[in-house]
Amino acid sequence: MMRRILFLSLFLLAAIQMRAAYMIIPMDEEQRNHLKAYGMAYFILENEIEAWWLLNYRGGSFAFPHTRVFERECLTRDISFEIIPDGKFNSILAEIADPEANMDAMKLEKAPKIAVYTPDVNFRTGGKIQPWDDAVTLVLTYAEIPYDVIYDTDVLNNKLVEYDWLHLHHEDFTGQYGRFYRGYHNQPWYREMVSYQESLAAENGFAKVSQLKLSVIRQIREYVFGGGFMFAMCSATDSYDIALAAAGLDICAPMYDGDPADPTAQQKLDFSQTFAFENFSLTRDPLEYEFSSIDSGTKRNVNPQQDYFTLFDFSAKWDPVPTMLTQNHTRTVKGFMGQTTAFYNRYLKSDVLILGENKPSGETRYIHNNFGKGFWTFYGGHDPEDYRHYVNDPETDLNLHPNSPGYRLILNNILFPAAKKKERKT
Repeated sequence: MMRRILFLSLFLLAAIQMRAAYMIIPMDEEQRNHLKAYGMAYFILENEIEAWWLLNYRGGSFAFPHTRVFERECLTRDISFEIIPDGKFNSILAEIADPEANMDAMKLEKAPKIAVYTPDVNFRTGGKIQPWDDAVTLVLTYAEIPYDVIYDTDVLNNKLVEYDWLHLHHEDFTGQYGRFYRGYHNQPWYREMVSYQESLAAENGFAKVSQLKLSVIRQIREYVFGGGFMFAMCSATDSYDIALAAAGLDICAPMYDGDPADPTAQQKLDFSQTFAFENFSLTRDPLEYEFSSIDSGTKRNVNPQQDYFTLFDFSAKWDPVPTMLTQNHTRTVKGFMGQTTAFYNRYLKSDVLILGENKPSGETRYIHNNFGKGFWTFYGGHDPEDYRHYVNDPETDLNLHPNSPGYRLILNNILFPAAKKKERKT
């Protein structure tokens, strides 16, 4: 009797294995909705199911065990998928494992907890928190990836330790309110923003907004050093490093903090404290919509129709981190403007890894490096599908851009912390 039960169990197990299947979400040109595909991968991880990120295989495809629930979810989200037997999936893994193939299979182990650094108050902007949108919150919402909003007080109260990934967007960490003074200082939203920032500084025991922001960025720096992942776009990139280099110096003109800037601040900058940039010059005119010489945005002479940047190719097996960050269905990405559009290569530190650049113009758009146990990524520009996004412009409708290569780069960073740590190389 026991032998019959054992035989029946083995037969059923074999039958289940024969019927076992995997779902492949292709990320090449065959995918109907690249952006929502990332949300599906996140959904799989939220359900604690093993998933794979197939680096350089059909544009960085995802794979996971097939279930009716996952199949229905893909159909609901209008995501292209394929169902294959596990034997076929094992053949794909063997193809990827070939030493001659520039591919790798990265196991994803958990859904990262995400924090977005942004004020949670409304500055009279027609229902928006600020008079501009945020590409990351737009794409997270569209892809159905959950996130929490945090701001200065949360950072100072050590809430960052609760998160795997932190996003900074159109932010000014120097205390100069984005240098919007010339064009917008009479606007209600600008006055409210200044009042809010000053009250926030006072509540946290600081005399100036610049002092508050310095404490915040130092806390973020420690977060990254301890193993966190920081992703910054637009003015949060260069203003972050400028504030670190200018720690303890007054670089704010009277209209920003009530007293004159230190005329010798340039000579006192400490570039050893920064993540990415060195040897840059501060913009001396306080009314100019520019922080420093890092950004090429106001000086570049690039035809919008020819404004593209190229993603670098990396070895998937030996450099999986930059490979993950550059997964895409194209190596050429349409450029886009921002308060900080792109970084002049001559101001990059020697150890910074360039992920994407516009070589003819001598500018970099997408950079990365590790710091301590953690990592940071800077991505120039404001909105990948809005070439010139102005104050009070409407939000981008991502239903019109489901296959955006520029937005894909943001989502690569979202899933990057989910990769199995023991398989990650630097």
